[in-house]
Amino acid sequence: MGGWQPLPDGLPAEVRHFVDQLRQLKDRTGLSLAGLGAATAYSKSSWHRYLNAVQPPPRQAVAALCRVAGVTGADAERHVVRWELAVEAWPKPPPAAGGGFGEEYEDDPTVPWWDRLAEPAPPPPSRTAGRLLLYAVLLLLALLLVAVGGAVAFG
Repeated sequence: MGGWQPLPDGLPAEVRHFVDQLRQLKDRTGLSLAGLGAATAYSKSSWHRYLNAVQPPPRQAVAALCRVAGVTGADAERHVVRWELAVEAWPKPPPAAGGGFGEEYEDDPTVPWWDRLAEPAPPPPSRTAGRLLLYAVLLLLALLLVAVGGAVAFG
């Protein structure tokens, strides 16, 4: 993997393996970090952090990278499993200055529009609902005829 900066020392094996796999996927796309950012919902700087093991990527970023790299099905699912193992082992950020706690990494809930699960279509109206609508329209017409007929007869 020429061109990549070395990963930090002391990374757990699961994280190192996962980031190596991400780097291979990124190389497979032939895109620069800016190009990868344009092709996904994640910025160039985010991809820089993910691919250099500074921060774990959100699950959706892994799915987006797989899509852009043309990886689908069981192969894409393997990357998600590697992501799950890596996130569990990922070193937590050090505590913030002043004795507070560091911010924990969390999965980004943002899902690009193209990765959103299609919502199921509402069920077609039942025949009963269609009949009720028909009866309501017929009743309205009958009332209208009675009103017009009464106005003509008594008018």
